[in-house]
Parts: sequence; C-alpha cells; structure tokens
Amino acid sequence: MTTTAPRLGTALARLLVLAAALLGTLLAGAAPASAHAALTGSDPKDGAVVATAPKEVNLTFSEQVAMSPDSIRVLDPAGRRADTGEIRDLCSGSVVRYGVGLRAGLPDGTYTVAWQTVSADSHPIAGAFTFSIGAPSTTSVALPDRTAGGGPVGVLYGIARYLSYAGFAVLVGGGAFVLVCWPRGASVRPVQQTVVRGWLTLTGATLAMLLLRNPYTGSGELADAFDLAGLKSVLETKTGAALTSRLLLLGAAALFVAVLFGAYPRRTDPKERKDLAFGLGIGGTVVAAGIAGTWALAEHASTGVQPGIAMPVDILHLLAVAAWLGGLTVLLVALYRAPSLERRAVARFSTVAFGSVSVLAATGLYQSWRQVGSWSALTGTSYGRLLLVKIGLLAALVGIAWTSRRWTQRLADTTGTTSGTGTGTESGTGTGLGTGTWLGADSETERESELGDASETEAETDAEAVSRAEREAEDAGLDPERAVQLARQRAAVATARRKRERDADPERAGLRRSVLTEAAVAVVLLAVTTILTSTEPGRTEEEAGRAGATAAGPAAVPDRPVDIRLPFDTGGVDGKGVVRLSLDPGRTGANGLHLFVERPNGKPLDVPEIKVALTLEAKDIGPLPVAPDRIQTGHWSASGVQIPLPGEWKIQVTVRTSEIDQTTIDKNVKIG
Repeated sequence: MTTTAPRLGTALARLLVLAAALLGTLLAGAAPASAHAALTGSDPKDGAVVATAPKEVNLTFSEQVAMSPDSIRVLDPAGRRADTGEIRDLCSGSVVRYGVGLRAGLPDGTYTVAWQTVSADSHPIAGAFTFSIGAPSTTSVALPDRTAGGGPVGVLYGIARYLSYAGFAVLVGGGAFVLVCWPRGASVRPVQQTVVRGWLTLTGATLAMLLLRNPYTGSGELADAFDLAGLKSVLETKTGAALTSRLLLLGAAALFVAVLFGAYPRRTDPKERKDLAFGLGIGGTVVAAGIAGTWALAEHASTGVQPGIAMPVDILHLLAVAAWLGGLTVLLVALYRAPSLERRAVARFSTVAFGSVSVLAATGLYQSWRQVGSWSALTGTSYGRLLLVKIGLLAALVGIAWTSRRWTQRLADTTGTTSGTGTGTESGTGTGLGTGTWLGADSETERESELGDASETEAETDAEAVSRAEREAEDAGLDPERAVQLARQRAAVATARRKRERDADPERAGLRRSVLTEAAVAVVLLAVTTILTSTEPGRTEEEAGRAGATAAGPAAVPDRPVDIRLPFDTGGVDGKGVVRLSLDPGRTGANGLHLFVERPNGKPLDVPEIKVALTLEAKDIGPLPVAPDRIQTGHWSASGVQIPLPGEWKIQVTVRTSEIDQTTIDKNVKIG
C-alpha cells in the first residue's frame, strides 16, 4: 500500500489555524477566574482606629454582587451582632457599594466585619477585616477557616461542574457525529449508549448543582442541600433560573435522542430519511445552543465588557468544544467497539474537527482580548505558572491531533487505492480528505443501508443469538438447551473473528491509538482548566501587587495613614509572610502604629517578637525604636509614636519567627 502525505501548503495552513486555536484557548483559559468580583475598599478601612463609632460600615466591590440580608455581619469583641441587619444599596454609576447600619451606643474595642456574597459571574466570595473604636482590644471572634465555595461542598460542586461540561460535550458532539459524519452509527448500540450516558451525566450534574447551590454559596454544610427554603431562594437567582432552564431543555434533548436512535435508523425511504435528518439537525442545533446559553447567560460572558457580543461568542465556543471533543469520544468508541467504521466517516469528522478548531481560535482570541490581563503574569504568578502547564498540554494535544489527521489521510488514501478492486459498496465511492468528494443523498443512503444491514448481522449480540437459536430449535423440534450452547459458541467465535479483523487493520489500529491518546490529554486539559477557575488570576494578583507598591512607595499624603506591605522570609518553619504596617495619621507628631502579620494565604501568623525602628537619614535622626504590644494573633500595636520632623523616613521592621530565625525588612516613606 502506498500512502500519500498531505500537501505542504494545506498542512501549513491547518497547522497555523491549530496554533491560533492554541493561543486562543490558552488566553481564554484565564478568563473565568478573572471575572470574579473583589473587595476594593471599605469604610472604616481594615485595621483603622476611629475615635467614635461610625453609623454604618460600607463595602466597595470591583463588580456587581448579589447581596442577601446576612451578607454583611459586624461582630463586637464578644462575638455578638453589632449591626442592624439591614443591607443598604449605595451603588452609584459604576461604583458598586453596599453598607449595613450599626447599633447605637457601641462601646470601644475591636470589631470584626465578616462578609459573604455572590459575584455576577455566579462565584461565591467572602472575607473579613477588623476596625477599632477608641482603641484596639482583644476579641473572641473566631472566623471559620473555610473559604467561600470551599470544603466538601465546594469539591462536589466542582465535580458536578466538570461532569456537566463533559456530558454536554458527549451529548451534543455525539449527536452531531452521528448526523453529519456517520448516519449508520444511529443503529450501533455502543454509540447509542455513549450519547445517552452523556445526556444522563449532564442531567444528573445539573440536578446536583441545583441542590448544592444553596450550601455552595452559603453555609457550606452538605445537609443544607435539602433545605427547601434555601432551594427556593436559589431558584430566584440568575444561576437558579439558568439551571432550571437547562433541565427543561434537556427534556427536549431527550426527545431528540429518542428520535435519533429510534425512528431515524428505521427510515428506509431516502427522501423521508433525508427530511428527518434535516429536522433533527435544525432542532438539535437549537436545543444545543439553548443549553450552551444557560452557561453564557449566568456566568462570565454575562458580565464585564460587551456582554451582548460575549454571550453569543461564548455559545459558539461551547458548541465548537462539544463538536470536537464529543465527536472525538464517539469516534473512539466506534473504533474500539463498533464492528466496522467507514473511512469516509473518519474523514468527515476530520473536516468537522478542523472547522471546530477554527471557531475555537476566533472565539478564544476574542475572549482573551476581553478578559485576560498582561503576559507578564505568566511567569510572575502562581496562576501564570499553571497556565504554562496548560500550554504544554495544549501543545501535546495539537501534536497528537495532527498525527490523527495523518492517519485519517492514510485511511482516505487506502480507500482510493482499493476503489478499482473493492466490492460494489467500496468501488468508485471512496471519499476522504484527500479527494474531497461527497456522495449525493440518495446513493449515500443506499450505501449506508447496505453497510448497516451487514453490520447488524455481524454485530448480533449473545442475547439475540440465544433467542434466535431457541426459536429455531423449537421450530425444528431440537433440544433448546443444546441449541443455545451452540448459538453462544458461534457468537463467541464471530466476536473473536471480528476483533482479529479489526486488530489486523494497521490504519485502524494506528488511528485508534492516536485518538485514545488525544482523548486522554483532553481529559487532563479539562481538569487543569477547572483548577484555573478556582485560582486567583494573575491579573488580579498583579493589580494587588501594584496597589501595594503604590501604598508602600515614598509618597504619603498628610492627614492620611501610611499603609505599606513588607514581605519577609526568615528561612525557618512558618518563615514566610507579609507585614502590613499602618501609621495613622501619617504626619509629624503623635501617631498610632498597627502591624498585621499574615501568612502567604492571608491568614494571621503568630510570631514571638516584632520590632520597629524609624530613621530620618537626611537629618541623622534615629533609629528611633518602637516596641509594639501584641493585641491578638498576628496583630501588634503601639500608640504615641512620635515623628519629630517631616521628610523621607526609613521604616525598619524586624520579625522573629523562632528562637533563631529572624529578618529585618525596610521601606522608605515620605511623611509630611
């Protein structure tokens, strides 16, 4: 057999499109997490000490959030509620701000503000900070370590999200593969089972997400999944409406699957079969787009820049992913379990996959422009480093896909080579990627009908063989038990013969291995993308770093606190962290000093000792030592810190994390 390699020009063009898809998918992978809302400010500020009790506490967010009556809680030093429980909408224009009133006559001490809400892209967010009235004090408030959307409920919800995407891809991509690439596959049992399992997976995952939504965005307790009041509140949200709509559309999808694998294979009239295929194609496309729209309308595409364009683009992106990965799954099942698979079906899927990759390239590039931050975050943040892992997986996937296309080309070339000596169904009808020829609807239907009859005879199951043997034995007056044994033996021999024939085909075996590897890499890639959605995006981390650098820079405005962040590493156990220092009011005279020592994850870090020294090198003043007092875990404070002259002061902080591990870090700030 002589094989022909693809032409250089065509191969280069397709490789460029695959590279563009790689770029688009890479950039789009960062999009989901970058859409999360974030707390950008508060009044009072974190760690502030105010002379008198404020009337309310205000929180400012980067984008719109959904507030509930219990979204903002203010707790006094004893852990009792100090707020009125009335959430106030203070939004104005592009500023997203909410507040809660405080009770009158609050005593002095340290108060804790705990908040939890849901961002416009459906992800729960939460946080806490403290402020003091009069002077800081000890507090008995213990906040849970669980992050918003974390814990066992978060894990289950994440698994359900992953399964919903996978089920959608198999359902939509599998149905498209049968209609467009391999109509005879509608009568093949393994293909039917695969698509039906995709529907069941998507339906089950959607129901699980609907039940888990209340504890996922609220208490985090699994038992609350069956709280009817909580379920009712979920149904009133945008995400609840989207999940409910998805379940209704899955009812229509069930009808589509029933017709595709029921009435469609039984149609023998070419015109009726063609009309039914056209109706299934139109109806299936509408239902698939509707299901994809439930993601676009409730999640990232519905917020941010150009949502009117982003939502249709997101729908196209999801449909392209489903056509590619779902079709790949059904192709893999057919290669391993179907008695036979026409080379033309593989060639057609290769064309469909190439079109899907082209759509992914265009939509991915748009999504990257819309939502992704700077390229410098790729190497400077943990999120960026995770993206580099995704780059490697995508590069591997593109290479394996290219290998699969070469095997497809060999299959097509083999068909063309055997057209002069093959059987009536093979001769003169070989089509593939190399020739680009397509049969008319009538001749195609006739050929597929003939192949379908042969396949159904070959693929007779053990149960069907046993049933037929019992009927024949009864008609002939033979021993039914002996006839059943012989039927089972014949079925086993036929199955082994078909397996040997499949394994003896080198092109089929090569394509099967290539597609299996491609599917395995795609599964891992989808898992990495799921992890990305729960990781702090590089753009957010960079913006936070720039904000911290600005606050820690030499510029300070009179009558405003000096706030700086000082990362440290003593080299020992629990030796890494950040010191947040606040000097209030940040001017000459007496100042209040607050230091907050935190782990890299933002949680308080208890250290044995921390010292501060102030030096005005231009005037040879200092170092002036300051010995702060420990207020609580991770919080140190000193009052009456004197700044004798304005100028650029060096603030040195010495942190000791053990008996032998300590380090000194410094920053220059300008104090007016």
